[in-house]
Amino acid sequence: MWDLIARFVLRFRLPLLAILIGSTVFMGWHASKVQMSYEFSRAIPTDDPRYLAYKAFLEKFGDDGNTLVIGVQTDGLFEKEIFNDYTKFNKKVKQLRGVESVRSIPFSIRLEKNDSLAKLNAVSVFPDGELSQNKLDSCKQVFFSLPFYRGLLYNPSTHAYLMAVGISKEIMNSPERIITVDSIINAGKEFGKRHGLQMHYSGLPLIRTHMATKVATEMKWFLLGYVLLSAFILMLFFRSIGTLLLSLAVVGIGVIWSFGTMQLFDYKITLLNALIPPLVIVIGIPNCIYFLNKYHTAYRDSGDKRTALLDMVRKMGIVTLFCNISAAIGFGVFALTRSAVLKEFGVVAGINIMMLFFISVILIPAILSYLPNPTDRQTRYLTNRWLTAILDRLETWSLYHRPLIYGITVLVLLVSVAGAFRLRAEGYIVDDLPKTDQIYKDLKFFEQNFKGVMPLEIIVDTKRRNGLRIAPLQTFSKIDSLSAYMASRPEMGRPLSLVEGLKFARQGFYNGDSSSYGLPNQFDISFLMESLNSKTGKKNKQDNFEKLLLTFVDSNKQMARINTNMADIGSRRLEQVLKDIENKSASLFDSTKYSIQLTGSSVTFLAGSEFIIKGLKVSIMWAFLLIAVCMLYLFRSFKILLCSLIPNIIPLIITAGVMGWMGISLKPSTVLVFSIAFGIAIDITIRFLVNYKQDLKKGQTGNRQTIIDTQHTTGISIIYTSLVLIAGFIIFCFSDFGGTQALGWLTSLTLVMATLTNLIFLPALLMTLNKK
Repeated sequence: MWDLIARFVLRFRLPLLAILIGSTVFMGWHASKVQMSYEFSRAIPTDDPRYLAYKAFLEKFGDDGNTLVIGVQTDGLFEKEIFNDYTKFNKKVKQLRGVESVRSIPFSIRLEKNDSLAKLNAVSVFPDGELSQNKLDSCKQVFFSLPFYRGLLYNPSTHAYLMAVGISKEIMNSPERIITVDSIINAGKEFGKRHGLQMHYSGLPLIRTHMATKVATEMKWFLLGYVLLSAFILMLFFRSIGTLLLSLAVVGIGVIWSFGTMQLFDYKITLLNALIPPLVIVIGIPNCIYFLNKYHTAYRDSGDKRTALLDMVRKMGIVTLFCNISAAIGFGVFALTRSAVLKEFGVVAGINIMMLFFISVILIPAILSYLPNPTDRQTRYLTNRWLTAILDRLETWSLYHRPLIYGITVLVLLVSVAGAFRLRAEGYIVDDLPKTDQIYKDLKFFEQNFKGVMPLEIIVDTKRRNGLRIAPLQTFSKIDSLSAYMASRPEMGRPLSLVEGLKFARQGFYNGDSSSYGLPNQFDISFLMESLNSKTGKKNKQDNFEKLLLTFVDSNKQMARINTNMADIGSRRLEQVLKDIENKSASLFDSTKYSIQLTGSSVTFLAGSEFIIKGLKVSIMWAFLLIAVCMLYLFRSFKILLCSLIPNIIPLIITAGVMGWMGISLKPSTVLVFSIAFGIAIDITIRFLVNYKQDLKKGQTGNRQTIIDTQHTTGISIIYTSLVLIAGFIIFCFSDFGGTQALGWLTSLTLVMATLTNLIFLPALLMTLNKK
């Protein structure tokens, strides 16, 4: 069959090239329209209860992750020059496109009782205009007498002050977010520069924008870096500009197809699928090396170009097909998970790795048929002295020191298994950012002064319409008790809810007496509830305060919302914290009358991490099973199947052991290593065993000599390919994301071990299991 395919490819090379070029132009047009993803996480399946609860929360109360916070720590904020300029800075930010609200000290209000209208009026604590120092000192005293703002806008013990900027959802989910966020930060930098103050910025809008921008930048540099590195290695091996350009054309078309596929499936570029174009290059270059190596070998033996091309397609076609199938399985199994981000990665990666086979089998023979015959200089690498010496040494080890090889392997595996048991799954929201990154440093500033910026929402459902109006004092007392418990935890900021608004209103009802800031009682609850429900005919401070409070109650007065921010404590601690809050809620609220739901970005992050890690574990099992089926079909021998799997399981166990001993946690970026490495490393085994099987069928030499010949003929390509693969993944080590760095060096480590096991352990295993 492959002889017919080889003749077909060469005979119809011009029509096939035209089809390939035309389809690439079409995919390039779609690739030009692909966009970045600005969503924080889509890891949770859409039918998961936690996802449904989060969507229901967004519909009732709006987005919880659209607040950017700006912090400053100084003893001189209330000096008139600084404060007046700080007010101007706040006003400037409020006027920026996409900014919906600004909560800060200059915009703070107090409530005054209006006896004639039986309501509370909102009055600015700090009047508009330039304030004198005496006036500012007076307003400052009023502000510090309002407990409502303590822990929300300022930390009295550290003199840290916070400004919360609400950004519209439309801007947040569009490329304009970059302009809006940059404008806010630039305004803050200008203010800080004028007064010699260090400004701090954080919040999910900033973190999302920062990571999306870094993804786009790194993807361009990784592509450029690997293309240059590949070009250098190819020139080093083949000493031919034509061969170099041919290889770059193969991977270039593959990259275009990968971006085009994203657009066709209406996917966007995320932190995960941004790895696909570099991976396409990493996998495409070895295809080129194996095809070219077989072509050069066949040409050296036959001296005829057409015969060499036919032999190249005939022998390497089936090998490359199954290699790409195994690699596509290694990536494509992610599509079997329930996580949207993994599904997208699996679909795009699996399709485009298979497309690399068709691109290679059409483009390489067609272009080579038009290029001049290979010269002695271009095929000199086939008899490279140092490679021959290395392969001779590997031959000696694998054939004459099998007991030693097995003993060392067992010992290494025992140590690795012990390390693997030390592995634990844990992730952080900003886990992939280096600790030297300003975003990470600023996040720690807010955790130290305001206990964090990661949103956590608790919904108290009374299970009936107007349930909050029925026995309100009892319900509010329970909410207040839960809020107090949350505020007492070191990883949580001060919660905000309708109860805090009522406390604030009660202080205003009693003429601003700070000792009156507390839960309403049976004498004042009616007035406070009615005054907060009153409506005004125009937008003013009163209306804004009511609007803020009403974001903590649904329109049916059935649900109350408790909002707090917390530190990025990691998925393991977060899971325990959420369980503690659930237990405390169960002890306070009667389950027959109330339903308590924990949601928000912190909960979805935890759920997303769980699904990604579980999904990756399942995908590895599927990859192992499907690749085993392919190996069984290809070789039709359980012994060969065993020989194909064992050398590739060993490197995975060693990598797991290294991670365990080095304290590297299992998280989405590191679990990805195992499936990717297994899918790529099995290629080496396939190429070795296919050549071994083809030579063995000739019957010209015995098993021992066939193994030696296969080691020397295939070993050259394996070493060259391994160098390219390892170099490709090493590039990821230069990423600013810790997870991408780990992916780079861990995958490189796995591939190094896979190369050694396939060139040393696999021949020894073949000698042991196949003695005939």
